[in-house]
Amino acid sequence: MRIDGHIAEALSRPALLRATDDRYLLRFESMKVASARAALRAALDAGRVRPGGTVIDSSSGIYAYALALACHEAGVRCRIVGSTTIDEGLRVQLLALGVELEQMPPSASLKLDQDRRVRRITELLAQDPSLHWMRQYHDPVHYLGYRDIARGVAAELAAEGVAAVRLVAPVGSGVSSGALRLGFEEAGLAVELVGVQPFGSVTFGAEHVEDPAMLIAGIGSSIPFDNVRHGLYDVIHWVSFEVARAGTHRLLREAALFAGLSSGAGQVAAGYERQHGTSVDATVQVLPDTGHRYLRALADHVDTAEPVGPRLVDDPAEIALPWSRMRWSGRSGA
Repeated sequence: MRIDGHIAEALSRPALLRATDDRYLLRFESMKVASARAALRAALDAGRVRPGGTVIDSSSGIYAYALALACHEAGVRCRIVGSTTIDEGLRVQLLALGVELEQMPPSASLKLDQDRRVRRITELLAQDPSLHWMRQYHDPVHYLGYRDIARGVAAELAAEGVAAVRLVAPVGSGVSSGALRLGFEEAGLAVELVGVQPFGSVTFGAEHVEDPAMLIAGIGSSIPFDNVRHGLYDVIHWVSFEVARAGTHRLLREAALFAGLSSGAGQVAAGYERQHGTSVDATVQVLPDTGHRYLRALADHVDTAEPVGPRLVDDPAEIALPWSRMRWSGRSGA
């Protein structure tokens, strides 16, 4: 058994699970720990951050926890401008880890929440130029933490005779899905990347369709992210909150995994692609986190039914609730 020096190191390693003969689940307890650790180490090595210095960033939850752990491990102070969606359990953990947390008050829209967080970061940087902004949405250094993971997973798949893989992943900052694809390809696998988005996100042109119940924090965006490399994506699924919730319950029933809503959205997309998508040797679905932060929403509707299939479109202008699919085919942007 490997002995780790810090819990952040242990959480950086996902579990690779076999769901069926040709379907694998890449399950993270908290996905962005690997990314935050690698990005902070690069900043320390380059002298942009010094031990005892302070880093700052915006987060809806997962990255806040990841950066807090990375800072605790490295002896760096951490400030977070947090989303209104950060729940009490996470808030308690962040404060115990020494994070200076400024949480946005409730708003009518998660879009407004995200915009306010970014503006607040800008204000704080103007007040204290010594702060180092980690820029999880824009700095490509965050790709580093997933490349070794991808190469390790690719080696396991290759040992089982897999040469062509479908990677199904939620798209938030674009880092994990993009880096995993690049890492798989560097290891010699042929890759089709299926990205999963909520309605209302600008990332792949869905800002004109609002999901009234959208609570899938951490994926999609109300502002453009430089770390999203649109040309890496072959297929995009836009999934509503209701459809994602149904997928989350199915994931628990079928694989005994209590995962978040973005994983539920991916579960629905992966199931469709295995039945109707291009032929590959295996499907790998990314599960970014657990379902605890969505417990109330998930508990309210245990028997939510999934729709038969998505609306098939050729342009983002044609998408509609509750679920749409488009062959993106490496287009350069939304």
